[in-house]
Amino acid sequence: MHKLVIEGGVALRGEIAISGAKNAALPILCASLLSAEPLTLHNVPALEDVATTLKLLAQMGVAVQRDGATVQLDGSELRHPVAPYELVKTMRASILVLCPLVARMGHARVSLPGGCAIGARPVDQHIKGLEAMGATVQLERGDIVASAPPPGRLRGARIVTDLVTVTGTENLMMAAALAMGETVIENAAREPEVVDLAQCLIAMGARIAGAGTDCITIKGVERLHGATHRVMPDRIETGTYLVAAAATGGDIVLTGARADTLDAVLQKLRETGAQIDTGPSTIRIRASTRPRAVNLRTAPYPAFPTDMQAQLMALNCIADGT
Repeated sequence: MHKLVIEGGVALRGEIAISGAKNAALPILCASLLSAEPLTLHNVPALEDVATTLKLLAQMGVAVQRDGATVQLDGSELRHPVAPYELVKTMRASILVLCPLVARMGHARVSLPGGCAIGARPVDQHIKGLEAMGATVQLERGDIVASAPPPGRLRGARIVTDLVTVTGTENLMMAAALAMGETVIENAAREPEVVDLAQCLIAMGARIAGAGTDCITIKGVERLHGATHRVMPDRIETGTYLVAAAATGGDIVLTGARADTLDAVLQKLRETGAQIDTGPSTIRIRASTRPRAVNLRTAPYPAFPTDMQAQLMALNCIADGT
C-alpha cells in the first residue's frame, strides 16, 4: 500500500511498499513447468506480463490459482508443450518456457516473439546451450522446435555463453536442473533475479552452486518437488522511487525493499547529497538540498543498471554541476 504525500507541489514524503520483481517473477513462474507438484509463490506483481505468462502456462495444462499477490501453480497435468505466437507476441520473456519444457517433457515448440528474427535478442545463446546439452533444435516458420536426445532427457554440459545474458542463464539453469549429469554455465549473468530463481529451484530440490557469480554449477536430478517461494522485491521500482525523492527534495521510506541489490544506485544517490539509511527490509532517503551532478557508466550487475539510466539523467537535469 502506498502512502504518499506531495508537499509544496513536488516533494515526496511517506511510506511506499515495493512490489515483487517482474524480472524475477517471470522465470520463477516458468519453473513450475519443471515439477508435477504444486509451486506456491508469494509477492507476485500484478502486471500484464505476469497475466500473460499465467495464461500461457494454463494453456499448456498448468493449473493456476491466484489470490492477490499469491499464485499457486500445479504442473501435474502438463500436456501441451507449445507456446503459440498469439500469446507470446507481446512478451520477450516467453522464451523462458523453452528449456523447462524440453527438460521435463523432452520436446517443445515455442514461437519467437519477433517471428523469425532469431538474432534480435540473444536467443541464439539459449539454443546453443540446449544443443550443447544434446538437444536437436530447428527453426520452423518462426517457431523454435526442440527435442531432447534419447531417451528424452538432456545431458549435462559445459556451456560458455558468448555474452552475458540474464534470460539465457535462467533458461539454461532450468534445463540443467533435470539434465543427466553436471552442467557448468560460464560467463553467467550475476543479477539478483538469477539468484532468486536459483533459490526457488533449490527449494524445489535442484542442486545449484555459484548463482550470483559468473560460473554456475548444476548437478541434475531426476525430478523436482513442490515448494513455496517469495519473489524478491523489484530493484528498479525501488531505485525509481529513490531517485524521485532525491529529485523533489523528499523524505520517503520504502518497505519490503532490499538494499543489497542496489549498491551501485545507492552509492550514486549518496554522491548527489541524499542521506540514505537502510534496514533489513527498508530504505529511507532524505534529500533536503539541491542534488549534486553525478557521472555514471552502465554495465551488467553488480555495476549501475541500464534500467536506471533514464531516471538518473532526469535527476541530473536539475542537479548542480555537469
